[in-house]
Amino acid sequence: MRGRLLAVLFLAAALSGCSLPGRGTACTEMGMDSGVGVLWTPADFGGADAAVVRVCAGERCAQRASGGPDDPFASLSVRLPDDVGDTTVPVRLTVTSAKDGRVVLSDRVSARLTEQHPNGPSCPPTAWTASYRAHPERGLVPAAGTSPR
Repeated sequence: MRGRLLAVLFLAAALSGCSLPGRGTACTEMGMDSGVGVLWTPADFGGADAAVVRVCAGERCAQRASGGPDDPFASLSVRLPDDVGDTTVPVRLTVTSAKDGRVVLSDRVSARLTEQHPNGPSCPPTAWTASYRAHPERGLVPAAGTSPR
């Protein structure tokens, strides 16, 4: 009976992500990708899907419609290689009118990537990220808690 109880306790600890006392760090399995993210308020760029937002980080790009004016936030991320490391990446933002193709906002920054450990400093993965806000007059503004241009 005692052996069975120990086996059940060990299995419960293993399944819950806990480590036994003195047996190292418990790591969760939260994933995270390296990349550059841009957040904006859709109302800043007009009515529902009034603009197309394009973000490029290095040679990689992503784009999407700006979103609805009733949405509090919209975002876009450009994934970078996981091994990108401690580096600076050129980031370009272009917001174009969906109606006539006119460029509404254009900006460029050099983004210093920050090391992230979503499961703790001694647990994988390691991701390298930068975050910005697309401001209608000021362009790419570093998000709170990130390195400036």
